[in-house]
Amino acid sequence: MSLLKRISKLFAKQQSGQSFGLALQQRAINACSVPAVNNATAGESTQPIFQSIAVDLSNFDKAILELQTTTALSGQCHLVLNAQQSQIVQVDKPNIPSDEMVGALKWQIKDLVSVSPDNMVLDYFDGPALVGGKEKIHVVCAPLNELQKLVAAVEDSDASVASIITEEFAFANLLPIQDDACLLVCQQPNEEVIILIIKQGQLYFYRRLRGFSQLASKSEDELTMMMVDSLALEIQRSSDYFERQLKQAAIKEIKVLLPMETEGFFARKLAENTHLPVSLLALPEGCQQHRSYAAAIGATLFESRLNEQELAQSQELSHAS
Repeated sequence: MSLLKRISKLFAKQQSGQSFGLALQQRAINACSVPAVNNATAGESTQPIFQSIAVDLSNFDKAILELQTTTALSGQCHLVLNAQQSQIVQVDKPNIPSDEMVGALKWQIKDLVSVSPDNMVLDYFDGPALVGGKEKIHVVCAPLNELQKLVAAVEDSDASVASIITEEFAFANLLPIQDDACLLVCQQPNEEVIILIIKQGQLYFYRRLRGFSQLASKSEDELTMMMVDSLALEIQRSSDYFERQLKQAAIKEIKVLLPMETEGFFARKLAENTHLPVSLLALPEGCQQHRSYAAAIGATLFESRLNEQELAQSQELSHAS
């Protein structure tokens, strides 16, 4: 789903076939631009284009404007917010009509987040059903005034914001839809590690960890002595919750996306600790060598993954009937 997509309607423009993802990180903005399909007939390159720009004191709107002056970003933009720009909380799902949900949720979560209701843009997604428990939903919110700055900066040139998502959903887009649950260990440069559990294209579990932002700077000995064991413990806790609390079948595999030189070594050590198959998450064609741009790459897959999920759901309904 497109979290916080409503903000784009305030600045709607006609969109071209080209799309690009902008991942807002602690110290940089990473962009992945995917040329339109019809560029192939015009003799232009259809390979993704990657660009990064440093950010000073989180002035993302100014950095976006600067990026636009050096890189021809046009078409549909998919923004990825970092963990400091959005908040996710889980609450009981209100028993009210869907068209009243957003307005009610603002007041339900106001004491759980740092964004005031009058400056809040939010969306929500359903959580997995708990056996015998109340139905839960996950609410994602961000400050309206900050989003307005970002959207205005993007649309200062020949671009239009098509979606605004969080890192969790950008990473989830990188995994093909499959029946068996897969646990993802993901990270972007200078960001914290995120653990996700994806099943049939749906986000069943997410956890933002702390203390792993400098993972890439650690030597193999440091990874072996400290980081691998700590992360393996978090993975075990996440797996236990998924299997015992959510009553789901056991996780069959772990995929790793850690843009660092020791990524392969880390995956091998993690496999030894978790006793599950661990492999590196494959990125789309033309992107494999750009793992530090994974969130931006995942953002560009938003529309295709959404279409795949809708198709899968329609097939399930037709089989059930």
